[in-house]
Amino acid sequence: MPAENLLPEPAWIHDAVFMHVYPLGACGAPATNDFHSVPAARLDRLLPWLDEWAALGVNAVFLGPVFESSTHGYDTADYFQVDRRLGDDAALGRLVEGLHARGMKVVVDAVFHHVGRAFWAFRDVREKGQASPYRSWFAGLRFDARNRFGDPFVYQGWHGVEELVKLDLRQDAVRQHLFDAVAHWVKRFDIDGLRLDAADAMDLEFFDGLHAFCASLEKKLWLMGEVIHGDYRQWARPGRLHATTDYALWKALWSSHNDRNYFELAHTLKRQYAAGEGMYEGLTLYTFADNHDVNRAASQLKELRHLPLLYLLLFTLPGAPSLYYGSEWGQQGRKEGGDDRPLRSPLPEPPGPPDSPPGLRSAISRYTALRHQHEALRRGHYRELLVRNEQLAYARELGRETLVVAVNSSDKPSDLVDLPMPGAAEGEWVDLLEPTRRLALRGGRLSLGVLPPATGRVLRRV
Repeated sequence: MPAENLLPEPAWIHDAVFMHVYPLGACGAPATNDFHSVPAARLDRLLPWLDEWAALGVNAVFLGPVFESSTHGYDTADYFQVDRRLGDDAALGRLVEGLHARGMKVVVDAVFHHVGRAFWAFRDVREKGQASPYRSWFAGLRFDARNRFGDPFVYQGWHGVEELVKLDLRQDAVRQHLFDAVAHWVKRFDIDGLRLDAADAMDLEFFDGLHAFCASLEKKLWLMGEVIHGDYRQWARPGRLHATTDYALWKALWSSHNDRNYFELAHTLKRQYAAGEGMYEGLTLYTFADNHDVNRAASQLKELRHLPLLYLLLFTLPGAPSLYYGSEWGQQGRKEGGDDRPLRSPLPEPPGPPDSPPGLRSAISRYTALRHQHEALRRGHYRELLVRNEQLAYARELGRETLVVAVNSSDKPSDLVDLPMPGAAEGEWVDLLEPTRRLALRGGRLSLGVLPPATGRVLRRV
């Protein structure tokens, strides 16, 4: 792709700390859309939270589905209408304006792999059958059998789910409709990026076309794909997407604590980010502790005392880290029989319930502040320093700045820990989380001493 057709990665993503919100759940919307009620501006329920998020250090918000759909938002009925259960254009406009006024970027969910059965073009197929001019829009559409809804045709769905009708993204008319929707979102709401749902199930060529289209827009968007398995470089590469979700890091973060095995996390980090050899070095992937599809972090961890450590790691490791709304105070939530609704509960009035464990919100605020204050945490190289079953230490290095992060997840104090720092200048280091604590680097080794149980330190040379 010629350089003039490339969409550069926006600089803001390197400094981003996301809040991920699932609006239909957070705003307490009805479970189903009747498609005739007057729009109810439930998005306004998020407005009182904006200052709370800003105080946490959030400077970007990822909004789950906000466009007209039948149920959970991923069964789109109209890409050009705000879901009436959330409001109308004016309601979404107020929310985006409020976020932008606080210096926050806005990324919206772009559900382009599939639509719902109420999607206007699919309704036309249901009404007119083979006479519909939109019959070519849907993957695998055939009129030689009946589907489970009794229609005289069959089609492909997302993972075989017939409620989620797969679009044929090879069709020029389909692509143009989706690209027109993106242009509308940019013009009407001034969005800053797209999160491409189910990107790992879509034709890669579609993203090439989307990239070229977005490069033609005056507003330069950030493009991120939902990818659960695979080599993220298939999607995150020049001329395609800027980033993907980092499910490998998500899994390693919680299971390394549950299994008392930081070797798993260290292996993932070295494989992905090690200076000079990491397969994703140079990419800014979207990192998270939980989201709308997986158990809340407070429910996934076996021990709540590990929750602050998990977030300390998240905010000091490479990537663009994201909080899932409510998890900043330890919100619980588990999938039950495949039901995602326990993960997507309504937001209370700010500031929300007491933290569990206590002090979690203030700890997260300190971690995000450190990230904003130190460029090495946002753009620096990753270098492993020490790995034990329940202790991990690594450096984030950029230019002349080096920060060292050390954690002890054990329920007992660690023994004396000395970190190898060959070539580093001797002198005093300070714990940025406990500034009165000073440590010494002598003979190429940084002495941490004894780390208390479930404790982390972020160190910098004085």
